[in-house]
Parts: sequence; C-alpha cells; structure tokens
Amino acid sequence: MTEQLEQNTPLAIDAQHLVKRYKHKTAVDGISLQIGRGETFGILGTNGAGKTTTVEMIAGLRQPSEGSVRILGLDPFTDRAKVRQILGVQLQQAYLHGSLTVRELVNLYRSFYPNPLETDRALSMVQLTDKARTKFDNLSGGQMQRLSIALALIGQPRVVILDELTTGLDPKARRRVWSTIESLSDQTVILVSHAMDEVERLCNRVALIDEGRVIAQGSPHQLKEQTQSATLEDAFVALTGKDVHDDEEEDA
Repeated sequence: MTEQLEQNTPLAIDAQHLVKRYKHKTAVDGISLQIGRGETFGILGTNGAGKTTTVEMIAGLRQPSEGSVRILGLDPFTDRAKVRQILGVQLQQAYLHGSLTVRELVNLYRSFYPNPLETDRALSMVQLTDKARTKFDNLSGGQMQRLSIALALIGQPRVVILDELTTGLDPKARRRVWSTIESLSDQTVILVSHAMDEVERLCNRVALIDEGRVIAQGSPHQLKEQTQSATLEDAFVALTGKDVHDDEEEDA
C-alpha cells in the first residue's frame, strides 16, 4: 500500500496539523505544509519560532504530539526503513565520530545506501577534497558544516532537509553551496533558514513561521508584493513585527 501511495502522490511532503508540546511550552502549534515534488521550499523564522522542531517531526526524528506526516506517501515513523532510503537530513549540529577522517565518514555513509554518490564526487561538491584525510575533530566549524551537507546528499535522496544550510561558511563557500543546491533539480529540498538572501535565491516557495504557527506562505515575490516590500526581509518584518535576527531562545 505504501509503495502504491509513493508512486501516486504528487506531494513530496504532506504535513497535517503538526503540534509539539512540552511541559511548559507548545513549540509547534498546528503547522500544515504541502510541498510538491522537485520543489525547493523555504521555512523562515527567528530562533525559537519552531522551525527545527517542525522539520525534525517531518523527518521522523521527533514524535508529534498531534498531527501526521507523509514523505512521498510514507509515514516516517512506521515506514522508517523505507524513508531512510529516500530522505537526506542535515541538521544544525553534527554529531559524528571525531576520530574518523572525512573520507572514512563519507565511505561509512555510502554503505547505508544502494546507489550512493562516489566518494570523490561528494567531497568535490562541498570543496573538501583536500581535507579527505583530516579527522573530523580537526575540521573547522565551516568544514564540519560542509561535510554534513555532503553526508545528507550522499545517498542521492529524493527529499533533502537542510537546516541552516550555510551557517559558519564564508561568502565564497556559501555561494558554492548555493550552486550545489541549485543543481538538485530532480530532488525536493526543504531549506530551514533565517538568511533572507539565501531563501530568496534558492526557494520556489516560503513558509513564514512565528511562535509555532505558519503566518504566511507563497513565493518570495508574492510575499513581497503582499506587503509592498522591497525585500523578503522587509516582508518578514511587516508580517511578524520582528527582525529575523532577533536573539531569542533556540528551537526546542
């Protein structure tokens, strides 16, 4: 049944009424997102808005208090093994074995998938060829970030979740990573960010999240037009009354 759904659904992601409650906080409060196949979809919000919690529920890394998720028709909890073969995830924090080299980590992740990228190609995509023999613990923060991106893409997943894609990268590295993402024309990409220029360049559509709820959705152009704003950042401020760089608590 799930295999049939996967073939028939036009949606890569169908998240319905997601809620995540903790003892003294509701981190996500009824978020619904429908993302089409091949779409690059941005999730924007300040720190603490619920962005990371939302995508962790979509990826099956965090159980919703309420609501449901389907990834190409598959449930990320009950169809976990199948979802792992079609989903790549890069989260804000990388927890990798510090004594392994970059090449060893890439080869380890390659072993998890039936049709992975070649090791050298994966390293070249994120400009880490010259760090292939470097242990993970000896990488800079930006290099760790680039390795996390390579590991998310190594299995040639049909859906990719990238959380704060270019945090810690210098401007040149950011643009190279953007080019890599733009080359993923056949894959669905969910980009979680507070970098407005990044989202405006890469994303077909955007959801603005504030206090655990979606307050607006549309293309960057539509959101700017709706608020009569010159930039996406101005549109965000107009819709939320907040600056995207507000220093709030991290997502739960």
